[in-house]
Amino acid sequence: MSATEGFWPGDAPAEKEQVQDEPAVAEPLGWPQPVEEELESEAELEPEAMAVAEAVEAEKEPAVEEDEPEAAEEPAVATAVHAPGELDIPDGVNVLEGSPSGADRTVGVVVGRFNGEISNRLLESALEALAAAGVQEERITVMPVPGAFELPIGAMALAKTRRYSCVIALGCVVRGETAHFDYVAGEAASGIQLAGLETGVPVAFGVLTVETAEQAEARVDRGADAARAALEMADLFAQVREQAKSG
Repeated sequence: MSATEGFWPGDAPAEKEQVQDEPAVAEPLGWPQPVEEELESEAELEPEAMAVAEAVEAEKEPAVEEDEPEAAEEPAVATAVHAPGELDIPDGVNVLEGSPSGADRTVGVVVGRFNGEISNRLLESALEALAAAGVQEERITVMPVPGAFELPIGAMALAKTRRYSCVIALGCVVRGETAHFDYVAGEAASGIQLAGLETGVPVAFGVLTVETAEQAEARVDRGADAARAALEMADLFAQVREQAKSG
């Protein structure tokens, strides 16, 4: 009889049954987990790892002192002003010096109508200065012209009459968005000077050349300055003529 005889078909020996019923071998410790679980584990640890990395970088950076003083502010640029002081002429030399006196003076005033509000105040300032210097009202002639560009030819016309001891040119040019300002201001200045040079009659420059209307309003007293300058030059020219006559 063979080893399998005496058993019904389909029956298995006891050893076989023990082998089949033997439980599966347990996986050793440390066996790799599924990929999904591993990824979830890394995601859980990522914030902690980033926090550690940030702490390490912070230790490398130099500490900033909380009480560090603020940088000192740069001093404001001082506004340009004229140099103080008076002219000091040595003793022992002949001096011809004019005086802003209006006695026996006849004055011509040419004034631009453009920027009329400023021109009016310049004229008012000049007339007040002439009155304070003793110029009689009836000996003052005012000639309005369209604008600053026409001031030179107006001043020339008055000076050429030889009726005026001096001429005062008043006006205002405010810079705009184009180069018009440069041409008008430059030609007005050179033309007014030319009127005095060609006629020998003092012509005072009382034209404001400014960036804004606010700057012009702050300088309307230049009309008085121009009036006093014209009277002083008229007196000086009179002294020069008298000295030339006396030899």
